[in-house]
Amino acid sequence: MLLDTLRQLFARDLNRLQQEIELYEDEHRIWHVEQGIANSAGNLCLHLVGNLTTYISAELGGVAYTRDRDGEFSQKNIPRPELIQQIEKTRAEVDQALSRLPVSALPAEYPLQVFENKTSTEYFLIHLATHLGYHLGQVNYHRRLLDAGSQA
Repeated sequence: MLLDTLRQLFARDLNRLQQEIELYEDEHRIWHVEQGIANSAGNLCLHLVGNLTTYISAELGGVAYTRDRDGEFSQKNIPRPELIQQIEKTRAEVDQALSRLPVSALPAEYPLQVFENKTSTEYFLIHLATHLGYHLGQVNYHRRLLDAGSQA
């Protein structure tokens, strides 16, 4: 049951991330960093794709992937259609990995030690879902702030 719930939440929030990227009135604003805001929506999108691909698609699903975490925050001006393609690919890979994950894996130790202490796979998947929601909220705020400013 938890795996089904997580699959639904990841799909829902990755769909919302895609919608947020599509809603920017000016594609260039996806990469704009306003004073007092640390990251652009584009970089947050790349970060979420890299994070979920690393920890779910690759580690739990066996997808070949080498993460470039620094690049997630340094790359700029990737066209909107390419960002959307990356989100769609991540959504499909995450769903496939979770659909194949046995329920018995949830209480087991997550294969990588990411935090100071080891965690269960269940704990880490919930962490990843909340991490996605946190940054999704930042992207939404970023878009609304910048789009409102462009209408003034």
